[in-house]
Amino acid sequence: MHSTDSLSIENRATLLKIARASIQEGLRHHRALSANPDDYPETLRVSRATFVTLEIGGQLRGCIGALTAYQPLVQDVAVHAYAAAFEDPRFPELCEEEFPKLEVYISVLSPPEPLQFGSEQELLAQLRPGVDGLILHFGHHRGTFLPSVWEQLVEPPVFLAHLKQKAGLPAHFWAPEIRVERYTTEYFGDADVAASSA
Repeated sequence: MHSTDSLSIENRATLLKIARASIQEGLRHHRALSANPDDYPETLRVSRATFVTLEIGGQLRGCIGALTAYQPLVQDVAVHAYAAAFEDPRFPELCEEEFPKLEVYISVLSPPEPLQFGSEQELLAQLRPGVDGLILHFGHHRGTFLPSVWEQLVEPPVFLAHLKQKAGLPAHFWAPEIRVERYTTEYFGDADVAASSA
């Protein structure tokens, strides 16, 4: 993400606090935190799309988000932190004992831009490992990988094959009608903010 768009350490710390408070609200009252945008600086009131990822001991414990911006940043983080903890269908609802062990990560997305390509090779040549998040569309199939997924799937052909499978398509599937959009993220977690504040 361009440096002009980057969030200050204070803003990142605020968003992480909102995420944790929303999960605590879920544990106590079974609802997401109601974050009032007017209580926060303008940077955090802008409509942005986010994903909130939860891990325990380096293992995924929930990840929910949106690809398009439709609400103020503070509200988006509160809603998705709650959903990652309690509504990710891959995991049981988070319980009180897990909360202290939780590592919280937030991805703030740039608006997606369509990629132009005539073949799979042309698409692969444009991918920027470690930088690009991708959204793949084909008919009613859709899937996305955040840029952080490159840490596990380092090679572009492998990244794309797994993304197709996530969208419900065979790994080697190709059709001229496939559409792909690229976005970048500003990705940060508790450890990043703690290190920067130290």
